[in-house]
Amino acid sequence: MNICVALGGNPNAGKTTLFNALTGSRQHVGNYPGVTVDRKEGRYVQNGHDIHIVDLPGTYSLTAYSVEEVVARDFLVNECPRVTINIVDASNLERNLYLTIQLLELGIPICVALNMIDVARSRGIEIDHQKLSRLLGVPVVPIMARSGFGKQALMAAVERVAQQPLPQPLRVSYGRDLETTIQSMEQVITKHGFLTDLYPARWIALKYLENDAQILEKGRATEARIADQLVAETQKVGAHIEETLETYPEAMIADHRYGFISSMLKQGIVKERFDKNRLFLSDRIDKVLVNRFAGPLIMFLVLFGLYQLVFTYSEVPVGWCETVFEWLSDVVSTQMPDGLLKSLIVSGVIDGVGGVLGFVPLIMFMFLGIAVLEDSGYLARVAFMLDRIFQIFGLHGSSVMAYIVSGGIAGGCAVPGVMATRTLRSPKERIATLLTAPFMNCGAKLPVFALLIAAFFPNSQARMMFLITLISWSGALLAAKFLRLTVVKGPSTPFVMELPPYRLPTFRGLMIHTWERTWQYVKKAGTVILGISILLWAAMTFPRLPAAQVAQYAADRDHMVAQASPAITDELARWTGDTPLSAGAARLKRELTASRGRQSAAALRYSLAGRIGGGLEVVSRWAGFDWRTNIALLGGFAAKEVIVSTLGTAYSLGAANDDDAQASIASRLTAEPGWRVLTAWSMIVFVMFYAPCFVTIVSIVRESSWRWGLFSVIFNTSLAFCVSVGIYQVGSLLGY
Repeated sequence: MNICVALGGNPNAGKTTLFNALTGSRQHVGNYPGVTVDRKEGRYVQNGHDIHIVDLPGTYSLTAYSVEEVVARDFLVNECPRVTINIVDASNLERNLYLTIQLLELGIPICVALNMIDVARSRGIEIDHQKLSRLLGVPVVPIMARSGFGKQALMAAVERVAQQPLPQPLRVSYGRDLETTIQSMEQVITKHGFLTDLYPARWIALKYLENDAQILEKGRATEARIADQLVAETQKVGAHIEETLETYPEAMIADHRYGFISSMLKQGIVKERFDKNRLFLSDRIDKVLVNRFAGPLIMFLVLFGLYQLVFTYSEVPVGWCETVFEWLSDVVSTQMPDGLLKSLIVSGVIDGVGGVLGFVPLIMFMFLGIAVLEDSGYLARVAFMLDRIFQIFGLHGSSVMAYIVSGGIAGGCAVPGVMATRTLRSPKERIATLLTAPFMNCGAKLPVFALLIAAFFPNSQARMMFLITLISWSGALLAAKFLRLTVVKGPSTPFVMELPPYRLPTFRGLMIHTWERTWQYVKKAGTVILGISILLWAAMTFPRLPAAQVAQYAADRDHMVAQASPAITDELARWTGDTPLSAGAARLKRELTASRGRQSAAALRYSLAGRIGGGLEVVSRWAGFDWRTNIALLGGFAAKEVIVSTLGTAYSLGAANDDDAQASIASRLTAEPGWRVLTAWSMIVFVMFYAPCFVTIVSIVRESSWRWGLFSVIFNTSLAFCVSVGIYQVGSLLGY
């Protein structure tokens, strides 16, 4: 028997922890159709039943205010899971049961998982789960998702619910004024079968009263006449309530739901042993960590400490990876005959993809650090503290999470960051946030920064990454302020958020989160980056240097050999590298190497990519970028990781000799005359701020319009170039 089970609940209720505890390694991550909200699925086997578990996005309600709520509701309605496990935070029972009541009103078979009972007990809260189960009419099972306590009992309850008939929807009384209208609308809906193939009639009436955008749109598309009639009744009762009670239907519905929950809890379900005014552990910690003065200082120390640990402990494994790819390049170069296939494998694949995969240990350590901050509840405090600053720059407090998700702590991704702006009610704040969120240091930019830091700032890597993070935040906020004063003017809206309790992250949870994100990075390097690297290799290889020029370089080398004495040419022919060459043989070797280097550079310049990069050099040289760097930056429009792989390919194809071609990218850059510390700074800032990658641009277009997507490309690139030119030119004048 196969059972589909959905996992739903409020954010920070322990839903993902329970999902990991149930599914372990038998899970995979995808996206819901049409949106980039994560769709996590896994398997759990019990008593011969194969239980397919889907982890729904965290949501506070089933009213379509955000993309998470729409995704969760659509899955419950369209996919019809046999059972929905509703995760409820036992220490915040009243607030969490608000979603439970809505699930019951929708007629969904549920099983309540009463999570974090240990936290509730530590706060002096005792819950009679059996009585709560009788009043709700559904199983209520106490669990501790972090430790696995209650997992077996919960899944046994799920199995029982799956074998029972579908329940009748819960009916909550909403007072005389609203009930009269609800019943009238219910009759119309039932009579005409208006959306009743998807939802209960009473629930549809409630959604119209709550002004649910998705239901209103579906209703108009289904039967406009009935939809207009329901809207008219909604407006009529809304005007009456506003005139007599100075409120509106949505607020009344929420009040009555909470009233229903409160009356139920007062029937001896919750007993509190401690003083309500007592400060619990999380509150005592917050008095320090979110203190007006100490909080920001601690936040900076935590961030710097994270980077210090990441760069310190990833240095050795990153070195191992570089050694492996250098060895692989050396083996292939030695074993394969010269030709296009060898060039493709060495320069296109090994130097391209290897340059990206070489930073996997650093990426993994960064993701592990972020998972610790996230699972412990500290990231929510960061958002809370930064809200005051964001208000100054015309942004909403919720913009903080969009920034953090995008890479506010290096290693995120701009795509879900852009999607996170859907929670912002103000269109102006939303546009300003989605345009500036890509300024954060996403995981794709991290290899570029790591490469340049390792090459030019090897003794201060953590300090450099911390400084780069501060620059990205400062640049994003200043750009947002500029946008809010010009193209997206409008008032700021208030920010309200709930701080979850501090928790000690579980080892298993950390490993799952770290592996998921690292595997996404590796998979991208092995698919998207590999494909783009091969295309860019082709653009840097074709058209080939004309035969006449190749012959001229060969003739020059033949002439050099002919000019040398037979003893010198014989010594060079027999030389294996084990013994030093004589002065004459060494000079001939240098001359031949220089000739081959000139030929490689000429071939790269003659290629399609070389011509484009060379054409742009007229402008880019003001920022310190040569034609090979231009090629890499053009590849970065597709995906920022490509910058590293393209630099590897470009400097490999244009290498003076085989030793240079097989050296690490960092070594090649430091050996280049055009590269210096000032060039690295200019490059870092440009990569930080210039146009988002292609997928992010598509996300911006889907979240707003193609005009804002185009604006993002032009505005970001113009800003990045101006700042880079300023850094390079001022630095040059000062003698750096």
